[in-house]
Amino acid sequence: MLQTDSIESLREHVAIWRAAGARIGFVPTMGNLHAGHVQLIEVARTHCERVVASIFVNPLQFGPNEDFTRYPRTPEADCAALESAGADLVFMPSVATMYPQPLEQLTRVSVPQLGDILEGAHRPGHFDGVTTVVARLFNLVQPDVAVFGEKDWQQLAIIRRMVDDLGWPIDIVGVPTVRDADGLALSSRNAYLTAAQRAMAPSLARTLNEVAGHLRVGERDFAALERAATLVLAEDGLRADYVSIRRPDLREPHLGDAQLIILAAAWLGSTRLIDNLPVSLG
Repeated sequence: MLQTDSIESLREHVAIWRAAGARIGFVPTMGNLHAGHVQLIEVARTHCERVVASIFVNPLQFGPNEDFTRYPRTPEADCAALESAGADLVFMPSVATMYPQPLEQLTRVSVPQLGDILEGAHRPGHFDGVTTVVARLFNLVQPDVAVFGEKDWQQLAIIRRMVDDLGWPIDIVGVPTVRDADGLALSSRNAYLTAAQRAMAPSLARTLNEVAGHLRVGERDFAALERAATLVLAEDGLRADYVSIRRPDLREPHLGDAQLIILAAAWLGSTRLIDNLPVSLG
């Protein structure tokens, strides 16, 4: 597997592969990889002959009081995992390489409205940072296919909207959430949890499944279900930022909808967990 921190080297290798007729897949990450990231690489490989991954902890998507400085950075283990999963090249740029202008002067990409609800309401500016870095990475790699995890459902929806609005010829592929045996969605931030908190964390997925069960038996008082789930999480030691039942495109639900998604974010100590659960109602 090739490794580079150079835009010129990245473009050179991609150009050679494309000239040979290869389709290019791309998986952007912030590193500290887990089995969910590995699956993204494996899925990308099924769509493409060549797969590029990136490792970049993006300062633009962290708020002033968030965990940018302590976010886990494990490049050697990450590269080993990427190579084992079948990546052909990993791009590991510095902040100066990604953002040659001072951050406050940087051109930004924004997806309004969709980026202002749920996570966007609780983390102002977060999704502008996500769309800006993904847009730059897309321009550098110019992939045919890009693969993202469905655990960040809102992020995936926003990236799809950005690609559609800007007319980029990139197929966006979502991959279902990978979970531990007890249901906890895999996340790099799970490493922050103490042993006691880790034992409590599956409450988030369990609560989403309980809400789904109520929906499947015909309950449709969405607001009441959201309030009840928030109370259940509090009883289990988690402080919810939100529990929200939405359509898959994140619009408000209607009584006759056959497809819904339950989204939640909750604090467990100083660690913020997010999760979601799609629900088919037949």
